[in-house]
Amino acid sequence: MTAISSRQAGAAAAVAAALALGIAYYAEFVLHLVPCPLCYIERWPYRIAIVLGILVAVAPPRAGRALLALAALVMLGDAAIAFVHVGAEQHWWNSPLPECNAPPPGFGALPLRPSASCDAPTYLIPGFPVSFATMDLVYALGFALAILAYLKRSKRSLP
Repeated sequence: MTAISSRQAGAAAAVAAALALGIAYYAEFVLHLVPCPLCYIERWPYRIAIVLGILVAVAPPRAGRALLALAALVMLGDAAIAFVHVGAEQHWWNSPLPECNAPPPGFGALPLRPSASCDAPTYLIPGFPVSFATMDLVYALGFALAILAYLKRSKRSLP
């Protein structure tokens, strides 16, 4: 079995982040699921991971490893945001975002873009009782752990 280079790992990280972001956009624009303000924030780490993955794919191996470590940290940050979102959905606590806790607008004061409530779970797969935020939490953790596992394994092969 041949070892995966840091450039290949960076490209894989960019693709994995783009896949997650693509699913979110598909759910929003094709399935017409309305995201809440926390959902929008959860997308930013994936955008950052795409950029970092592309940079890793073109960077020298040592710099690539540092950028991959940063990507893992970014994805752990997304997992933390998703955990907060899951907690709001489960009513363990209120969302930290004020727009999630505001009362709905009255008649004549509709927002330009509709927003879902942060404490109402959105389910991507009908009949599968795992919310989108929970899926993001699991995916972000798995993504970060995969990067960290790669970094640990590839550390032994450095000259």
